[in-house]
Amino acid sequence: MSTFAEPSSREDLDRFWERQQAYWHLFFALVWITALFVTVADDHGPRGLWPEVGCMVGVGLAYVLLGWRGLLEPDQARARAYLLIVWTLVILTQWLNPGTETWILYFILYPQLWAMLRTAHAIALTIVVTVGVGVLRLAQSTREPEELAAIGVGAAMSLTLSLALGLFISAIIREANARAVTIDQLCAAQEQLAAAERDRGVLAERERLSREIHDTLAQGFTSVLTLARAANAALGRGDALTAAARLDLIERTAVDNLSEARLMVAELTPGHLESRSLIEALGRLCATVRSESGLDVRLQVEGEPSSLGGAGEVVLFRAAQEALANVRKHAAATRAEVTVAYAQDVGLTVTDNGHGFDPTTVSGGFGLDGMRARAGALDGAVAVDASPGQGTRVSVTLPVNRPVESSGKSR
Repeated sequence: MSTFAEPSSREDLDRFWERQQAYWHLFFALVWITALFVTVADDHGPRGLWPEVGCMVGVGLAYVLLGWRGLLEPDQARARAYLLIVWTLVILTQWLNPGTETWILYFILYPQLWAMLRTAHAIALTIVVTVGVGVLRLAQSTREPEELAAIGVGAAMSLTLSLALGLFISAIIREANARAVTIDQLCAAQEQLAAAERDRGVLAERERLSREIHDTLAQGFTSVLTLARAANAALGRGDALTAAARLDLIERTAVDNLSEARLMVAELTPGHLESRSLIEALGRLCATVRSESGLDVRLQVEGEPSSLGGAGEVVLFRAAQEALANVRKHAAATRAEVTVAYAQDVGLTVTDNGHGFDPTTVSGGFGLDGMRARAGALDGAVAVDASPGQGTRVSVTLPVNRPVESSGKSR
Protein backbone atom coordinates (compact mmCIF):
# COMPACT_ATOMS: atom_id res chain seq x y z
CA MET A 1 0.00 0.00 0.00
CA SER A 2 1.33 3.40 -0.92
CA THR A 3 2.29 5.69 1.94
CA PHE A 4 1.69 8.80 -0.13
CA ALA A 5 -1.72 10.43 0.15
CA GLU A 6 -3.39 11.49 -3.04
CA PRO A 7 -3.49 15.27 -3.50
CA SER A 8 -6.78 16.99 -2.76
CA SER A 9 -8.73 18.89 -5.40
CA ARG A 10 -7.80 22.14 -3.67
CA GLU A 11 -4.11 21.25 -3.88
CA ASP A 12 -4.54 20.33 -7.55
CA LEU A 13 -6.13 23.73 -8.20
CA ASP A 14 -3.29 25.53 -6.39
CA ARG A 15 -0.70 23.64 -8.43
CA PHE A 16 -2.58 24.50 -11.62
CA TRP A 17 -2.41 28.19 -10.70
CA GLU A 18 1.30 27.88 -9.98
CA ARG A 19 1.85 26.34 -13.40
CA GLN A 20 0.16 29.38 -14.99
CA GLN A 21 2.70 31.76 -13.46
CA ALA A 22 5.11 31.23 -16.34
CA TYR A 23 2.46 32.38 -18.82
CA TRP A 24 1.77 35.50 -16.75
CA HIS A 25 5.48 36.34 -16.73
CA LEU A 26 5.73 35.81 -20.49
CA PHE A 27 2.64 37.91 -21.18
CA PHE A 28 3.93 40.74 -19.00
CA ALA A 29 7.30 40.66 -20.76
CA LEU A 30 5.70 40.86 -24.21
CA VAL A 31 3.36 43.71 -23.26
CA TRP A 32 6.07 45.63 -21.41
CA ILE A 33 8.56 45.31 -24.30
CA THR A 34 5.86 46.48 -26.72
CA ALA A 35 5.02 49.49 -24.53
CA LEU A 36 8.70 50.37 -24.15
CA PHE A 37 9.25 50.10 -27.92
CA VAL A 38 6.23 52.31 -28.63
CA THR A 39 7.41 54.85 -26.06
CA VAL A 40 10.85 55.08 -27.67
CA ALA A 41 9.51 55.13 -31.24
CA ASP A 42 6.62 57.53 -30.63
CA ASP A 43 6.73 61.28 -30.26
CA HIS A 44 7.79 62.12 -26.74
CA GLY A 45 6.13 64.77 -24.63
CA PRO A 46 7.30 68.28 -23.70
CA ARG A 47 9.52 66.97 -20.92
CA GLY A 48 11.55 64.73 -23.19
CA LEU A 49 11.92 61.05 -23.89
CA TRP A 50 13.99 59.86 -20.95
CA PRO A 51 11.48 60.56 -18.19
CA GLU A 52 8.96 58.43 -20.06
CA VAL A 53 11.51 55.67 -20.61
CA GLY A 54 12.41 55.90 -16.93
CA CYS A 55 8.77 55.30 -16.01
CA MET A 56 8.63 52.24 -18.29
CA VAL A 57 11.85 50.88 -16.81
CA GLY A 58 10.39 51.49 -13.35
CA VAL A 59 7.34 49.38 -14.28
CA GLY A 60 9.62 46.53 -15.36
CA LEU A 61 11.76 46.74 -12.23
CA ALA A 62 8.69 46.83 -10.01
CA TYR A 63 7.50 43.57 -11.57
CA VAL A 64 10.92 41.92 -11.18
CA LEU A 65 11.22 42.99 -7.55
CA LEU A 66 7.62 42.79 -6.35
CA GLY A 67 5.09 41.85 -9.01
CA TRP A 68 5.89 38.20 -9.62
CA ARG A 69 5.80 37.55 -5.88
CA GLY A 70 2.49 39.38 -5.69
CA LEU A 71 1.00 36.81 -8.08
CA LEU A 72 2.19 34.00 -5.80
CA GLU A 73 0.97 35.77 -2.65
CA PRO A 74 -2.16 37.71 -3.64
CA ASP A 75 -3.60 40.38 -1.37
CA GLN A 76 -0.29 40.74 0.48
CA ALA A 77 1.98 43.74 1.04
CA ARG A 78 4.15 43.02 -2.03
CA ALA A 79 1.11 42.86 -4.29
CA ARG A 80 -0.31 46.14 -2.99
CA ALA A 81 3.07 47.90 -3.21
CA TYR A 82 3.59 46.69 -6.77
CA LEU A 83 0.16 47.86 -7.95
CA LEU A 84 0.61 51.25 -6.25
CA ILE A 85 4.00 51.73 -7.93
CA VAL A 86 3.06 50.66 -11.47
CA TRP A 87 -0.22 52.57 -11.60
CA THR A 88 1.52 55.65 -10.23
CA LEU A 89 4.16 55.33 -13.00
CA VAL A 90 1.46 54.85 -15.65
CA ILE A 91 -0.40 57.96 -14.52
CA LEU A 92 2.93 59.83 -14.31
CA THR A 93 3.70 58.81 -17.90
CA GLN A 94 0.31 60.17 -18.93
CA TRP A 95 1.17 63.45 -17.18
CA LEU A 96 4.59 63.58 -18.91
CA ASN A 97 3.14 62.91 -22.34
CA PRO A 98 -0.57 63.51 -23.02
CA GLY A 99 -0.22 61.57 -26.27
CA THR A 100 1.43 58.52 -24.71
CA GLU A 101 0.58 55.05 -25.94
CA THR A 102 1.33 53.37 -22.65
CA TRP A 103 -2.34 52.34 -22.44
CA ILE A 104 -0.95 49.12 -23.96
CA LEU A 105 0.07 48.23 -20.41
CA TYR A 106 -3.61 48.11 -19.47
CA PHE A 107 -3.84 44.66 -21.11
CA ILE A 108 -1.67 43.22 -18.34
CA LEU A 109 -2.10 45.68 -15.47
CA TYR A 110 -5.88 45.31 -15.17
CA PRO A 111 -5.77 41.47 -15.05
CA GLN A 112 -2.94 41.69 -12.51
CA LEU A 113 -5.05 44.01 -10.42
CA TRP A 114 -7.84 41.41 -10.21
CA ALA A 115 -5.38 38.56 -9.68
CA MET A 116 -3.55 40.25 -6.80
CA LEU A 117 -6.42 41.81 -4.81
CA ARG A 118 -9.69 40.75 -3.28
CA THR A 119 -12.75 41.44 -5.39
CA ALA A 120 -13.92 44.45 -3.39
CA HIS A 121 -10.44 46.02 -3.38
CA ALA A 122 -10.02 45.27 -7.11
CA ILE A 123 -13.32 47.00 -7.92
CA ALA A 124 -12.33 50.06 -5.88
CA LEU A 125 -8.85 50.36 -7.41
CA THR A 126 -10.18 49.80 -10.94
CA ILE A 127 -12.58 52.72 -10.48
CA VAL A 128 -9.89 54.92 -8.91
CA VAL A 129 -7.23 54.40 -11.59
CA THR A 130 -9.69 54.57 -14.50
CA VAL A 131 -11.27 57.76 -13.22
CA GLY A 132 -7.84 59.16 -12.32
CA VAL A 133 -6.48 58.61 -15.84
CA GLY A 134 -9.71 60.06 -17.30
CA VAL A 135 -9.51 63.18 -15.11
CA LEU A 136 -5.85 63.69 -16.02
CA ARG A 137 -6.59 63.36 -19.74
CA LEU A 138 -9.49 65.76 -19.31
CA ALA A 139 -7.21 68.29 -17.61
CA GLN A 140 -4.71 67.94 -20.50
CA SER A 141 -7.35 68.30 -23.23
CA THR A 142 -8.30 71.37 -25.22
CA ARG A 143 -11.94 71.01 -24.05
CA GLU A 144 -13.18 70.57 -27.59
CA PRO A 145 -16.43 68.58 -27.75
CA GLU A 146 -14.99 65.81 -29.91
CA GLU A 147 -12.00 65.38 -27.58
CA LEU A 148 -14.18 65.44 -24.47
CA ALA A 149 -16.45 62.83 -26.01
CA ALA A 150 -13.48 60.61 -26.89
CA ILE A 151 -12.09 60.87 -23.36
CA GLY A 152 -15.48 60.12 -21.81
CA VAL A 153 -16.21 57.17 -24.09
CA GLY A 154 -12.68 55.79 -23.58
CA ALA A 155 -12.91 56.05 -19.80
CA ALA A 156 -16.40 54.51 -19.73
CA MET A 157 -15.35 51.63 -21.99
CA SER A 158 -12.20 50.98 -19.97
CA LEU A 159 -14.13 50.98 -16.71
CA THR A 160 -16.98 48.81 -18.03
CA LEU A 161 -14.79 46.25 -19.72
CA SER A 162 -12.37 46.05 -16.80
CA LEU A 163 -15.13 45.56 -14.25
CA ALA A 164 -17.07 43.10 -16.41
CA LEU A 165 -14.06 40.99 -17.28
CA GLY A 166 -12.67 41.13 -13.76
CA LEU A 167 -15.96 40.16 -12.13
CA PHE A 168 -16.44 37.35 -14.65
CA ILE A 169 -12.99 35.93 -13.99
CA SER A 170 -13.46 36.30 -10.22
CA ALA A 171 -16.75 34.41 -10.43
CA ILE A 172 -15.06 31.59 -12.36
CA ILE A 173 -12.26 31.42 -9.80
CA ARG A 174 -14.73 31.36 -6.89
CA GLU A 175 -16.70 28.62 -8.59
CA ALA A 176 -13.55 26.58 -9.17
CA ASN A 177 -12.52 27.01 -5.53
CA ALA A 178 -16.00 26.07 -4.33
CA ARG A 179 -16.04 22.97 -6.55
CA ALA A 180 -12.61 21.92 -5.28
CA VAL A 181 -13.73 22.32 -1.66
CA THR A 182 -16.96 20.42 -2.37
CA ILE A 183 -15.08 17.58 -4.06
CA ASP A 184 -12.69 17.35 -1.11
CA GLN A 185 -15.62 17.31 1.31
CA LEU A 186 -17.33 14.56 -0.70
CA CYS A 187 -14.13 12.50 -0.77
CA ALA A 188 -13.74 12.95 2.98
CA ALA A 189 -17.38 11.93 3.51
CA GLN A 190 -16.88 8.84 1.33
CA GLU A 191 -13.81 7.87 3.35
CA GLN A 192 -15.75 8.34 6.59
CA LEU A 193 -18.63 6.24 5.28
CA ALA A 194 -16.24 3.53 4.11
CA ALA A 195 -14.56 3.52 7.53
CA ALA A 196 -17.97 3.35 9.23
CA GLU A 197 -18.97 0.43 7.00
CA ARG A 198 -15.73 -1.36 7.80
CA ASP A 199 -16.23 -0.76 11.53
CA ARG A 200 -19.81 -1.99 11.32
CA GLY A 201 -18.68 -5.09 9.45
CA VAL A 202 -15.98 -5.76 12.04
CA LEU A 203 -18.49 -5.33 14.87
CA ALA A 204 -20.99 -7.66 13.20
CA GLU A 205 -18.30 -10.28 12.63
CA ARG A 206 -17.20 -9.99 16.27
CA GLU A 207 -20.78 -10.52 17.41
CA ARG A 208 -21.09 -13.55 15.14
CA LEU A 209 -17.83 -15.02 16.41
CA SER A 210 -18.78 -14.44 20.03
CA ARG A 211 -22.05 -16.26 19.46
CA GLU A 212 -20.29 -19.08 17.60
CA ILE A 213 -17.70 -19.47 20.35
CA HIS A 214 -20.40 -19.48 23.03
CA ASP A 215 -22.56 -22.02 21.21
CA THR A 216 -19.74 -24.38 20.26
CA LEU A 217 -16.36 -24.14 21.96
CA ALA A 218 -17.53 -22.79 25.32
CA GLN A 219 -20.27 -25.38 25.62
CA GLY A 220 -17.86 -28.12 24.55
CA PHE A 221 -15.30 -27.12 27.16
CA THR A 222 -18.05 -27.00 29.79
CA SER A 223 -18.98 -30.56 28.84
CA VAL A 224 -15.35 -31.66 29.06
CA LEU A 225 -15.02 -30.10 32.52
CA THR A 226 -18.24 -31.74 33.74
CA LEU A 227 -17.23 -35.15 32.35
CA ALA A 228 -13.74 -34.88 33.88
CA ARG A 229 -15.25 -34.19 37.29
CA ALA A 230 -17.60 -37.15 36.85
CA ALA A 231 -14.66 -39.40 35.87
CA ASN A 232 -12.71 -38.31 38.96
CA ALA A 233 -15.72 -39.02 41.13
CA ALA A 234 -16.11 -42.49 39.58
CA LEU A 235 -12.43 -43.24 40.16
CA GLY A 236 -12.83 -42.13 43.76
CA ARG A 237 -15.59 -44.68 44.17
CA GLY A 238 -13.50 -47.36 42.46
CA ASP A 239 -15.92 -47.53 39.50
CA ALA A 240 -13.42 -48.02 36.65
CA LEU A 241 -16.05 -48.82 34.01
CA THR A 242 -17.94 -45.55 34.60
CA ALA A 243 -14.68 -43.61 34.64
CA ALA A 244 -13.63 -45.19 31.33
CA ALA A 245 -17.00 -44.29 29.79
CA ARG A 246 -16.62 -40.69 30.96
CA LEU A 247 -13.10 -40.51 29.54
CA ASP A 248 -14.40 -41.85 26.22
CA LEU A 249 -17.03 -39.09 26.19
CA ILE A 250 -14.34 -36.53 26.99
CA GLU A 251 -12.32 -37.71 23.99
CA ARG A 252 -15.30 -37.53 21.64
CA THR A 253 -16.29 -34.10 22.93
CA ALA A 254 -12.73 -32.85 22.45
CA VAL A 255 -12.69 -34.23 18.88
CA ASP A 256 -15.99 -32.47 18.15
CA ASN A 257 -14.67 -29.23 19.61
CA LEU A 258 -11.52 -29.52 17.52
CA SER A 259 -13.64 -29.96 14.40
CA GLU A 260 -15.69 -26.90 15.35
CA ALA A 261 -12.51 -24.85 15.87
CA ARG A 262 -11.11 -25.93 12.49
CA LEU A 263 -14.33 -24.98 10.73
CA MET A 264 -14.38 -21.59 12.41
CA VAL A 265 -10.78 -20.96 11.37
CA ALA A 266 -11.61 -22.10 7.84
CA GLU A 267 -14.50 -19.60 7.70
CA LEU A 268 -12.18 -16.80 8.82
CA THR A 269 -9.45 -17.66 6.34
CA PRO A 270 -9.50 -15.09 3.51
CA GLY A 271 -9.98 -16.40 0.03
CA HIS A 272 -13.17 -18.48 -0.14
CA LEU A 273 -14.27 -16.39 -3.08
CA GLU A 274 -10.82 -15.18 -4.08
CA SER A 275 -10.12 -16.27 -7.67
CA ARG A 276 -13.13 -18.62 -7.47
CA SER A 277 -16.73 -18.52 -8.60
CA LEU A 278 -19.56 -18.86 -6.10
CA ILE A 279 -20.13 -22.49 -7.15
CA GLU A 280 -16.46 -23.36 -6.66
CA ALA A 281 -16.44 -21.72 -3.23
CA LEU A 282 -19.62 -23.55 -2.18
CA GLY A 283 -18.13 -26.83 -3.39
CA ARG A 284 -15.09 -26.29 -1.22
CA LEU A 285 -17.28 -25.37 1.76
CA CYS A 286 -19.33 -28.57 1.39
CA ALA A 287 -16.17 -30.66 1.14
CA THR A 288 -14.76 -29.01 4.27
CA VAL A 289 -17.92 -29.64 6.30
CA ARG A 290 -18.11 -33.21 5.01
CA SER A 291 -14.52 -34.02 5.95
CA GLU A 292 -14.58 -32.30 9.33
CA SER A 293 -17.99 -33.37 10.66
CA GLY A 294 -18.88 -36.54 8.77
CA LEU A 295 -22.12 -34.91 7.60
CA ASP A 296 -23.00 -36.01 4.04
CA VAL A 297 -23.22 -32.63 2.26
CA ARG A 298 -23.98 -32.42 -1.46
CA LEU A 299 -24.03 -29.44 -3.83
CA GLN A 300 -26.58 -29.13 -6.67
CA VAL A 301 -26.63 -26.42 -9.35
CA GLU A 302 -29.74 -25.69 -11.41
CA GLY A 303 -29.74 -23.42 -14.45
CA GLU A 304 -26.91 -21.48 -16.06
CA PRO A 305 -24.73 -19.70 -13.47
CA SER A 306 -24.69 -15.91 -13.82
CA SER A 307 -22.67 -13.29 -12.00
CA LEU A 308 -24.27 -11.61 -9.00
CA GLY A 309 -21.39 -9.29 -8.31
CA GLY A 310 -19.12 -9.60 -5.30
CA ALA A 311 -21.66 -8.45 -2.69
CA GLY A 312 -24.36 -10.89 -3.82
CA GLU A 313 -21.99 -13.84 -3.91
CA VAL A 314 -20.73 -13.06 -0.41
CA VAL A 315 -24.33 -12.95 0.88
CA LEU A 316 -25.12 -16.39 -0.58
CA PHE A 317 -21.84 -17.89 0.60
CA ARG A 318 -22.32 -16.58 4.15
CA ALA A 319 -25.88 -17.88 4.12
CA ALA A 320 -24.64 -21.36 3.21
CA GLN A 321 -22.07 -21.18 6.01
CA GLU A 322 -24.69 -20.18 8.58
CA ALA A 323 -27.21 -22.79 7.44
CA LEU A 324 -24.68 -25.65 7.47
CA ALA A 325 -23.39 -24.55 10.87
CA ASN A 326 -26.97 -24.73 12.23
CA VAL A 327 -27.43 -28.19 10.68
CA ARG A 328 -24.30 -29.48 12.41
CA LYS A 329 -25.09 -27.93 15.78
CA HIS A 330 -28.84 -28.40 16.12
CA ALA A 331 -30.36 -30.73 13.52
CA ALA A 332 -28.73 -34.10 14.41
CA ALA A 333 -28.84 -34.72 10.65
CA THR A 334 -26.89 -37.24 8.59
CA ARG A 335 -27.42 -35.62 5.22
CA ALA A 336 -27.69 -32.05 3.88
CA GLU A 337 -28.01 -30.61 0.41
CA VAL A 338 -27.02 -27.17 -0.86
CA THR A 339 -28.88 -26.15 -4.02
CA VAL A 340 -28.18 -23.06 -6.12
CA ALA A 341 -30.88 -22.28 -8.69
CA TYR A 342 -30.35 -19.65 -11.39
CA ALA A 343 -33.49 -18.17 -12.96
CA GLN A 344 -34.98 -14.66 -12.84
CA ASP A 345 -33.68 -14.64 -9.28
CA VAL A 346 -30.83 -16.61 -7.78
CA GLY A 347 -31.89 -18.89 -4.96
CA LEU A 348 -29.76 -20.80 -2.48
CA THR A 349 -31.45 -23.57 -0.50
CA VAL A 350 -29.99 -25.69 2.31
CA THR A 351 -32.07 -28.73 3.35
CA ASP A 352 -31.34 -31.44 5.91
CA ASN A 353 -32.93 -34.64 7.18
CA GLY A 354 -32.59 -33.68 10.84
CA HIS A 355 -35.23 -33.61 13.56
CA GLY A 356 -36.47 -30.16 12.54
CA PHE A 357 -38.27 -27.74 14.85
CA ASP A 358 -41.39 -25.65 15.21
CA PRO A 359 -40.66 -22.14 13.80
CA THR A 360 -43.52 -20.67 15.84
CA THR A 361 -41.89 -21.63 19.12
CA VAL A 362 -38.23 -21.04 18.27
CA SER A 363 -36.72 -17.62 17.58
CA GLY A 364 -34.60 -17.06 14.51
CA GLY A 365 -31.36 -16.70 16.47
CA PHE A 366 -28.30 -14.69 15.62
CA GLY A 367 -27.40 -16.66 12.50
CA LEU A 368 -30.80 -16.31 10.80
CA ASP A 369 -31.07 -12.64 11.83
CA GLY A 370 -27.68 -11.92 10.26
CA MET A 371 -28.70 -13.85 7.15
CA ARG A 372 -31.88 -11.80 6.78
CA ALA A 373 -29.97 -8.54 7.31
CA ARG A 374 -27.41 -9.38 4.60
CA ALA A 375 -30.06 -10.48 2.10
CA GLY A 376 -32.30 -7.48 2.86
CA ALA A 377 -29.44 -5.10 2.07
CA LEU A 378 -29.55 -6.42 -1.52
CA ASP A 379 -33.37 -6.55 -1.80
CA GLY A 380 -33.31 -10.28 -1.12
CA ALA A 381 -35.39 -12.50 1.14
CA VAL A 382 -34.85 -15.41 3.56
CA ALA A 383 -37.41 -18.13 4.27
CA VAL A 384 -37.30 -20.98 6.79
CA ASP A 385 -39.51 -24.05 6.35
CA ALA A 386 -39.32 -26.56 9.19
CA SER A 387 -41.47 -28.90 11.22
CA PRO A 388 -40.65 -31.39 13.98
CA GLY A 389 -39.29 -34.64 12.58
CA GLN A 390 -39.35 -33.40 8.99
CA GLY A 391 -36.00 -31.65 8.69
CA THR A 392 -35.36 -28.00 7.85
CA ARG A 393 -35.21 -25.99 4.65
CA VAL A 394 -33.55 -22.55 4.58
CA SER A 395 -33.89 -20.50 1.37
CA VAL A 396 -32.19 -17.27 0.36
CA THR A 397 -33.30 -15.44 -2.80
CA LEU A 398 -31.50 -12.53 -4.45
CA PRO A 399 -32.58 -10.60 -7.57
CA VAL A 400 -30.16 -10.70 -10.48
CA ASN A 401 -31.54 -7.70 -12.39
CA ARG A 402 -30.46 -5.03 -9.87
CA PRO A 403 -26.97 -3.48 -10.03
CA VAL A 404 -24.85 -4.92 -7.27
CA GLU A 405 -21.65 -3.17 -6.33
CA SER A 406 -18.53 -5.24 -6.53
CA SER A 407 -16.79 -5.98 -3.29
CA GLY A 408 -13.42 -5.98 -4.98
CA LYS A 409 -13.14 -9.78 -5.35
CA SER A 410 -11.56 -11.02 -8.50
CA ARG A 411 -13.35 -13.51 -10.69
